[in-house]
Order: sequence, then C-alpha cells, then structure tokens
Amino acid sequence: MRIAVLSDIHGNLAALEAVVADFKRRGVDAVVNLGDSLSGPLLPRETAQFLMAQDWTQLAGNHERQVLQLSPNAGASDRYAHQQLGPAELTWMAGLQHTQRFNDELLLCHGAPGNDVLMLLQTAERPASAAEIEQRLGDAQFELLLCGHSHVPRSVRRAGGGLIVNPGSVGQPAYADDYPYPHAVESGSPDARYAVVERLAGGWQAELIHVPYPHHQMAELARLRGRPDWERALLSGYMQ
Repeated sequence: MRIAVLSDIHGNLAALEAVVADFKRRGVDAVVNLGDSLSGPLLPRETAQFLMAQDWTQLAGNHERQVLQLSPNAGASDRYAHQQLGPAELTWMAGLQHTQRFNDELLLCHGAPGNDVLMLLQTAERPASAAEIEQRLGDAQFELLLCGHSHVPRSVRRAGGGLIVNPGSVGQPAYADDYPYPHAVESGSPDARYAVVERLAGGWQAELIHVPYPHHQMAELARLRGRPDWERALLSGYMQ
C-alpha cells in the first residue's frame, strides 16, 4: 500500500494542485489530509471546495476548530477564512475529526493523539527528543502514525517499534509562533511539502517530498490581502 500524506494546506490551492499532480504521477493507493486546510489569506473557499470533491480521508486541525468557533480575539487568518466560507464548507469542516484510525495499523492525528495543538515531533524550533515524543504519545498503539501541525517534515522510528511521519506543510513554508516563546519555523524553501508512505515486506517506510509550484502567484495574493508576513514566507520559506 502506498499512501500520499498531506497536511497544513492553509488555503494554498496552487501548492495543493502541484502536490496532487506529483502524487498522481508517482502512483498512490490512498490519500490522507491531516488538517489545517483552509486558514490563511489565500483561497480558503476554493480550497475547501476542491477538498470536498475528493474521496480522501481528511482530518480537522486546530485551525478548523478555530475557524468554526471564531472567538473575538481570533487571528487574521482564521477571520478571513471564516468570512469566505459558506454553509456547505462550514458543515463539511464540522464533520471532520482531529484523530482517527485509518486501519488497525495506522493512526492519524493533526497534532498528537487526542490533542490538535500539541506538536508531536517538534518542540518550538527544535526536534523533539525521544523522551518528549513518548510522553506525548501516551498509550497510543500503532505501526504507523501520521501527524502534522508543526509544518516541519520529519520521520522518527521508535526504539520500541512504530514509525511516525510528519509530511510538513503543503501551503505555508514558514510562520512565526509565540508558544512556548517567540520563535520562527522556517523550511528555507517556497516548495510545497508532502510525504508518501509505503508498506513493504520489512515494514512501513516514508519518503519526504518537496514540490515546486507557482509560489510567486500566491505571494502576490498575500500581498494584495495585506499580509506581508505571508508574502515573505511564500516567496522564500523564511520569515525575514
């Protein structure tokens, strides 16, 4: 079985289309989308409609929850997505789960199992330690766990067995965060990121992939939306 793994599209339809074209060229048996699909200043409604037309397994991320439960102090990206989405898109979002089983071997989550804002393989801007990962997993059982949220592509094979894969972000190659302290997460490239995982005789293995796409178009759209932070990130994969 070969599975394309997507996460953190953030309304970047051009990046998503490039990723889809790439995994169709490679050939996959299934597709999973781990959430944070729409929030951002780009094309949330068009991206939602594209995703709604697919037969993929799709999860909600923390931003789906934040867009649906829009609070008075919501960020600009969540507010813009909420304004652009109609009843059909919001209803679709509300039906997505943050953690679910794909099958007996595979566990899917946005952040960590049962927690949509906890980074499993990352601690701020550094890779999480083996001890941190185990603490965050709790009693989760799996041969393969697929997670997103951090936007950092990484795969970890546990000493006790089981592979954990974060495909990185399809549509947002860099961002600034204040938790647990101010820091930037930067891929250093404008490319779209995803992964392909495959079950072979020896077990699960992963390929982390980055795909070029017309990122200047999305950066110009961010500029027109009054989001220079997104413009810089989309152009370079850096925040400065």
